[in-house]
Formats: sequence, structure tokens, C-alpha cells
Amino acid sequence: LLLQILGAVILGFGIWIVADKTSFIAVLQTSSSSLQTDAYVLIAVGAVTMLMGFLGCLGAVNEIRCLLGLYFACLLVILIAQVSAGLIIYFQKDALKEELSNIVEKLIQNYDPLNEEEKDLQDAWDYVQRQIACCGLEGAEDWKNNAILINKSLAEYPCSCYNSSEDNVAYSGFCTEGLPSNTTVTFADWPVHQQGCINGIQMWLKDNLGIILGVCTGVAVVELLGMILSIALCKNIHSEDYTKVPKS
Repeated sequence: LLLQILGAVILGFGIWIVADKTSFIAVLQTSSSSLQTDAYVLIAVGAVTMLMGFLGCLGAVNEIRCLLGLYFACLLVILIAQVSAGLIIYFQKDALKEELSNIVEKLIQNYDPLNEEEKDLQDAWDYVQRQIACCGLEGAEDWKNNAILINKSLAEYPCSCYNSSEDNVAYSGFCTEGLPSNTTVTFADWPVHQQGCINGIQMWLKDNLGIILGVCTGVAVVELLGMILSIALCKNIHSEDYTKVPKS
């Protein structure tokens, strides 16, 4: 049952990455082939984990030592994979940040409200800027590289960056509300959030680091308990009795 629940969580997380179109994950998975591949790997691992959990339950109920051993091995592989993934993310964090920067820079440069082909990706980035209350990757100045805003002499700005609590403000595209009436406008005149989104994301991770570490530690502890229990059951089973396995 433990492994089945864990498998369901992994499977659900993978499906969420693939299906989600309204958050920061959508920005990454739409632009990064590696994240798309990882999502499908998670789905496959989740499905296999659920199957292994079923076999573990079957082995415990019917006292089949080989099934309990398979259950133990599966838990061990998952635990090693989790530790390995954590180490890879930690040591590759600079490369991941660089990839993220390249993705967002390209998105900002090519942002066009009339481009229906990129609408899902652009809407996802607008959602990020509204929810985190940020503008651009490093700051609002990043939007100076957008082709449309340059051609309009920066007389408009991204609506999702607007630093206001008004409900009638557009959630996407470009806006002119709050800009000075004179003809010389710079990005510094934009009524937008000054915080870059990368800083907002880092602050969110820092604020929630305790929760993230707590959940990861809890999962690891539960997996270790499952491994210990499966080994204990194996030792208490003195002989195999395959006649107890239900026949289909």
C-alpha cells in the first residue's frame, strides 16, 4: 500500500507537469525538451511503482518471500534515484539557471499577443509575473528587448507586470495605463513591479525550503521503514508456498 501511494504521487506529478498550462512549469516544459522527457519518465516510474506496490502487498498477505524481496529492491532503487536526483539538481543548479534564463529571454524577445501559436506559453509567463508580482527575469528592463515594445518606443509595457491591485487591468498583452502623457517614455516610467521573477522564485523557494525538505525527508523515512518491514517479513517466512498466490 505504501509503494502504491508513492507511485500514485509520482504518476500524478508527472501528469501535472505534462498537462499544466497556467504556471511556471508550463514555461519550462513547453520550451525545454529535457523537462518534457523527465515528465514522461516520472509517469512511467509512477506506473511501475504502483505495480511493485501491488506485488509487495500480495507478498505480505500471502507470505511470498520473492515478492517481498522484489518490493524491497524497488524501494531501494527509488530511494537511490531520489538521492541521485537531488545531488544532480544541486550540482547542476548553475546550468539549470542558465537554461532557464535562455528560455525566458527568448520568450520575452518574441512575446506577441497576436501570436496564437505561442499563446499558451505566453499566458503561462503572464501568470507567473502576476502571481509572483515580478517583471522580466532579472527586472523590467529585460522587456526593452521585446521587438514590439522597441518599435513603439517603449510607450507600452506588459500588462501582467502592472503594479496595481485594480481588477479591471488586462492579464496579458501590452498596456498604456499610468504612463506619462509626454512622448518620451523609458522603461523606468513604467508602473510595473521592479522585482525580477528569478528573485521572486528564489525567495519563494527560500520561504518554503523547510516544507520541501520536510516532505522529502518524510518520504525517505517512510521508504526506509517499508524496506525494514519487508526484510523483517522475509526473515519470518521460513518456506515459500506458491499455492497461496491467487490464480487468475
